[in-house]
Amino acid sequence: MNSIFHYICKGARCTAACCVITLAPLFLAAQQDTQYVKDLYDRVLEFDESKLDSFSHYISQIDQLSKRLKFDKGDVLSERLRGIQAEYAGDYQGAISHYLNSLDISRKNGWENYEDCALGDLGIVYTNIKNPAKAKEYYKQALDLSVKRGEAYSIVNSLTNLGAICNMMHEPDSALLYLDSASAYTRRFPEVTDLVSLRNNLGNAWFAKKDYPRALAFFRENYQQNLRTGDSAQLWYDVLNMGDVMIEMKRFDSAGIWIDRAMRLAVHQGSRRKVADVELLKSKYHERTGNYRKAFASLKEWSVIDTSLVNAETRQTLLEMEERFKTRQREQENRLLQTQVEAAKFRSRNLLIGLLSAASLAVISGIFLYLNQKKNRKLEEKNALIEAQNEKLADLNAEKNSLISMVSHDLHTPFTTIQMWTQVLESGRDNWPEDDKKAISRIQQAAENGAQMISRVLDVEGSDVNRRRIQLENIDVAGLLRDLAKAYGLDASAKELTIIAPGNDHPIHILSDRQLLERAIANLLSNAIKYSPSGGSIWLEAEAQSGSVLIRVRDEGPGISKDDQRKLFRKYTQASSRPTAGEKSTGLGLYIVRRIMDELQGDVSCRSDIGQGTEFTLRIRS
Repeated sequence: MNSIFHYICKGARCTAACCVITLAPLFLAAQQDTQYVKDLYDRVLEFDESKLDSFSHYISQIDQLSKRLKFDKGDVLSERLRGIQAEYAGDYQGAISHYLNSLDISRKNGWENYEDCALGDLGIVYTNIKNPAKAKEYYKQALDLSVKRGEAYSIVNSLTNLGAICNMMHEPDSALLYLDSASAYTRRFPEVTDLVSLRNNLGNAWFAKKDYPRALAFFRENYQQNLRTGDSAQLWYDVLNMGDVMIEMKRFDSAGIWIDRAMRLAVHQGSRRKVADVELLKSKYHERTGNYRKAFASLKEWSVIDTSLVNAETRQTLLEMEERFKTRQREQENRLLQTQVEAAKFRSRNLLIGLLSAASLAVISGIFLYLNQKKNRKLEEKNALIEAQNEKLADLNAEKNSLISMVSHDLHTPFTTIQMWTQVLESGRDNWPEDDKKAISRIQQAAENGAQMISRVLDVEGSDVNRRRIQLENIDVAGLLRDLAKAYGLDASAKELTIIAPGNDHPIHILSDRQLLERAIANLLSNAIKYSPSGGSIWLEAEAQSGSVLIRVRDEGPGISKDDQRKLFRKYTQASSRPTAGEKSTGLGLYIVRRIMDELQGDVSCRSDIGQGTEFTLRIRS
């Protein structure tokens, strides 16, 4: 079982040391009050998960004081603290929203120190949600800004964060390049004294390179410092890391002591995530000491806690879906009410015309009124029918949400259990026959494929695209296509395919949601690889055209018939042509692409002839 604990100490967060507030030129008493706001902010920055309930009180105080003093930086302080509060509560979507607001406020006002902090915060939260590539992107922006400012503390902080991300991405040599640079800065600038995160990640890198004594030296130094300062949050990382090192050094008595200390700290801090991580390390400890029954028990306990945390996030997402549904329902009711008001105006106008008509037209007016009343009764009956159907739809929607929640919970556990057991089996595979090794690999691959299949079905049935907020950012489209070409390079090489991506001589930028756009293009590229014959080529192209950006994915596959093109973007639809190497297809990929483009207010089209290849085009307004 591979160690994961040395990658959970995320990037270091900017603190008051690099976030100095420039006081507004107010009278002396106001200066003192403004300094008090800063002191409150600094105090909350030191809070850990155990003080989560205290955040709202302090944020409210900062808001009220800032408004009374007309303190211009109050909003950026509050937004950042709300982001940290949401992050500690596991509301990562809310945390990203607050951090992006903080980043926007900072950039609009030219506050580079707060911009630096917001970039670092975004890197941390994307690390938490297992998106290291996105985290690395924000950390690099933070490093560029820190170098521009010439702020030694910020430079060290950004380099340390980049080292942590490289450790998470299992790139210890790259991590050491960043971390050694950070160490060099600390020697040049002795005033940078907060070295806990730097030492921790240096230990992580050497642990990954299996130099356990050197890793232990860094963890032990951190442990002594955090013990002196009483920083229990960082102390938990030190204790857990030393327990893991002791396991690798086969000093199992010491390992057991450190693991027990880690569990006590996790329970004291009230962090279920930390308790789960300790259970996972206990499983590794029992497995290495040959007690497989206890190893499985700890692994099962980890799975129960981890699954419950995931389901808590799922339930929150479902509640958000339900709230959006109610909002749409209220909008429909408002439109219906407006229609009824217009109908009432129409009736009043007809009545006025009837009263002003000549007596000779009285009979005709009476007939007209009778027909109009009859029409209104039919309209009321239709409205009642619509309301009844809306109620049925609401019930069906709630039932669907409940079913999705149960499916995500019930199917997650068996696949997790299979993967856990294969991890236990993996640890002793060195002396196994080759056929047994292949069998374990096949079991693991089958479990992963099943989990991915469930995830994609839930993507569609759970309206996953529509339940996340659009996160707009400036995207280099050509750069995105080059990144995807690299990411799918191995899959293409396996079929001797060549992916041709645009160069960097003509950059094309667009304001959109990078995650959704990347997902749509990846689905098209994956299909192109599946349906292309060996030795062919796939082209990724981008073009700016009259207020829009066109993104094309073109292959040399068998093509798609006109009949198949008419139903191509429906759910679970599969074309008559088949993947060239027998790959599996769920019929969901193109449906998801269309859903994503609807969300981005764009469109997707297909151009193909049998035997002439296929070209998909995404059009997004620039």
